[in-house]
Amino acid sequence: MKRLSQLIFMMTGYIHNVTHAAPFGAGKVKITTDDNTEEAEEESLRYAVRGAAAAISNESPYLNKVVEEFFANDGSSSDIKNVITQSEALGDEIKMLANADSLKSFLTSVRRKLHRQPEVMYQESFTSKTIQSILSELNIKYTTGWSKNTHQDVYPGEGGYGIVADIGTGASPCLILRADMDALPIDERTEDISSFKSRTRGKMHACGHDGHVTMLLGAAAVLKGMEQSLKGTVRIMFQPAEEGGAGAKRMVEEGVIDQVPKAELAFGMHVWPMLPSGTIASRSGTIMGAAETFEIVINGKGGHAAMPHLTIDPVVAAASMIMNLQPIISRTISPLESGVISVTQVAAGDAFNVIPSSAVVKGTIRAFNPKLLMSLRDRLEHVLNTTSTMYGCNSTVKYSPDFYVNVHNDEKLYDTFSKAVAGPVSKEKYVRDFEPTMGGEDFAFLSAAVPSTFFMIGQGTGGDVKQHVPPTDYGLHHPNFALDESILPIGVELHANLAIRGLKWLEMKFHTDDNTATEL
Repeated sequence: MKRLSQLIFMMTGYIHNVTHAAPFGAGKVKITTDDNTEEAEEESLRYAVRGAAAAISNESPYLNKVVEEFFANDGSSSDIKNVITQSEALGDEIKMLANADSLKSFLTSVRRKLHRQPEVMYQESFTSKTIQSILSELNIKYTTGWSKNTHQDVYPGEGGYGIVADIGTGASPCLILRADMDALPIDERTEDISSFKSRTRGKMHACGHDGHVTMLLGAAAVLKGMEQSLKGTVRIMFQPAEEGGAGAKRMVEEGVIDQVPKAELAFGMHVWPMLPSGTIASRSGTIMGAAETFEIVINGKGGHAAMPHLTIDPVVAAASMIMNLQPIISRTISPLESGVISVTQVAAGDAFNVIPSSAVVKGTIRAFNPKLLMSLRDRLEHVLNTTSTMYGCNSTVKYSPDFYVNVHNDEKLYDTFSKAVAGPVSKEKYVRDFEPTMGGEDFAFLSAAVPSTFFMIGQGTGGDVKQHVPPTDYGLHHPNFALDESILPIGVELHANLAIRGLKWLEMKFHTDDNTATEL
């Protein structure tokens, strides 16, 4: 523990020199777009985090007595579940490490550096290099080149900025901790963060992914410090292109689960402004919806607006189609099921006196299972075809390259393990029941492949206007979104608990001689 604290302290000191992790509203600086200045700062950070690599490379292996005792305790057949999920000594050890002042300062510094340099999907070069520098600093071996963009005709950028690192024995059992890392094409309007506000106009970390990366880096530091005591492998997964690019799907296809040792569980989390800061919420079963996007083009025959009888008006056809889509939800699916078809963009014409030759309609389809999503997509096409025919138009529809399946929390894993592990980490000491949302999340591709749990970490009650700390209750993807940095240690603590206890859970599940394992 002492060696870990010393390492983090050294890293924090280096990073402070370039990220200025002062309180909110302090040390305001003018945002510049000088390429040479930015390049110098980026190289300064990468050099700084590499600078302390020797601090652990020559150290003797660190054995954590608490973790050693945790893995050595096989318990009895009747209490093994409690041994795994409720070991207070382990929980106290992880809480102490996650809340050490040196680690907190490190988390704040790294998160603000990432926030200043947002990068959209498949273009996360700086973010990836920063993560790699910190992993190298921690003497954690990793592989790069993950999540290559297979749809460059749709999404700019080659991709390949994903990172995977294994901590532990390198043998089974194995589980995955995942964080997404891309930003959004939004112009930031968050106040009182001038010293680390986005330096790239039109791009912003408006969904908290900079916080997600930081939490997982903190957990990696904690886990690396006790690596010699772990019994199994924790796979750390930094994933690009969550915001529509299905980066997780690419990494699953590339083998993030199947590489040796094969992963048997996966865990992820997301900051959530609609919950009080420090709380944790989740649920058994589906927690987030399946999602698809559509782009419809309706082609007619343009002409003078004063002579509509000589045209085939695509605007009227589009308007009729939009209205005809609404009964799909209310009249064609069971009231006990949920679905959404939302039209969000309509574009046609350039002049007030010209009937255009075409109209474009864009939107999204959501449901809580892929089967219903595909059914809604079929019905949308039926409405489009019949409406186009009625108005004498031609039409086409184009969907996203990869629709998102629903995020599903494995019922057995959640009810017998995940909920019990996360409860003590929450400031409320229990996990709130989360109402499912139609929001999409590509952690779904992990949850479709291995038993998984996805958590929401509340962050909605931070901020203090008098102290120039921005409110943290703005919704995700809002230009005024602000992260409550006080919850970063909670993410570290939750990751570490899930990893260590998860390895023990897998060990007991697959290596016991009685029926206890199947009852966990």
